[in-house]
Amino acid sequence: MAGALDDSGADLELVGITKQFPGFTAIENLNLTIPAGSFFALLGPSGCGKTTTLRLVAGLETPTAGRILIGGKDVTDSKPHQRPVNTVFQSYALFPHMTVLRNVAFGLYRRGVSNPLGLAHEALRLVELDHLAGRRPAQLSGGQQQRVALARAIVNKPALLLLDEPLGALDLKLRRQMQLELKSIQDDVGLTFLHVTHDQEEAMTMADTVAVMNKGEIEQMGAPEELYELPKTAFVANFLGQSNLFAGKVVSSTATSIVVDAAGTKLEVPRDRAQRHSGVVTIGVRPEKLTLLTEKPRPGSAAAASGVNVLGPGTVTDVSFSGVSTQYLVEVAGVGTITVFAQNMVFGPVVNRGSEVWVSWTVDHGFGLADEDIVHPRFEEDPA
Repeated sequence: MAGALDDSGADLELVGITKQFPGFTAIENLNLTIPAGSFFALLGPSGCGKTTTLRLVAGLETPTAGRILIGGKDVTDSKPHQRPVNTVFQSYALFPHMTVLRNVAFGLYRRGVSNPLGLAHEALRLVELDHLAGRRPAQLSGGQQQRVALARAIVNKPALLLLDEPLGALDLKLRRQMQLELKSIQDDVGLTFLHVTHDQEEAMTMADTVAVMNKGEIEQMGAPEELYELPKTAFVANFLGQSNLFAGKVVSSTATSIVVDAAGTKLEVPRDRAQRHSGVVTIGVRPEKLTLLTEKPRPGSAAAASGVNVLGPGTVTDVSFSGVSTQYLVEVAGVGTITVFAQNMVFGPVVNRGSEVWVSWTVDHGFGLADEDIVHPRFEEDPA
């Protein structure tokens, strides 16, 4: 939408940021650059430091060490109101006694901006709520209130918009709708969005770049597809979706692949999809990449062909229908429980609990982690 609200975002740079609280360190030597105009997501469990990072950028916390630059300007010691930043919180924080229009125009009045109501109307048109400008917040749905909060932030033309779990209070269907709307609005206004969330789907749906945080540090950063298809650590592999992980010693290798012995079964992974190529290596594959087989593949068959890994036999211990797919848990001796997602192409489960099965996957769908052994991350409820 072209108009008076158009403005360019600014890049954000965090240089050597450390934040210590009494008894623990929330962030440890964080270096991060977010390009102007991008939609960037900080993703991680409670206590990983993502909300603390956002509060540092907003000026609500002061770093123990390091610098914060917005558009090349050092704002480390600037007060919150001196920063070209606005924040949209999970709690909408709208003034209940004011109309929607007055809520959006509030900051413009305080700053003495000319034509505040005209700009507020334009911001409301951007979020498709101008027809409700005369209502009070209590007369709106949760999704509408969130869009009003977004309009109120955008109307001030911040160089950087901070989103702190903005959709957490909405129901699932509305949350998914708002994810698409937020991304569309960001494309329209061109601001730099920094989005903090623990919701992996939310981050992958909206963000251009996702940084997965763990214990105050960025574990891995990249495009959503890259992080999902090629996680580098067990933490990322398990937090961003589900993964089946198998640890074993590398027993052979070529210029293009390595072979790991996992409890007596040889499993191959492409060399360029593995972080380590010798010693004990953990390899993984996503549940939806697996195929269930009801018979052991015969030599020479497509299922036993080169380029295909096969594990089994195993026993189906659980079958869970979830609508678009069915989840199967398969217990394989010496390996453990394997999770398989099968798209529901026919009515009813492909196999039932107690069935003997084998699982297979294309070698190119596997990945090798940097971890020396399987690590099962624990998501403890600590202060963010």
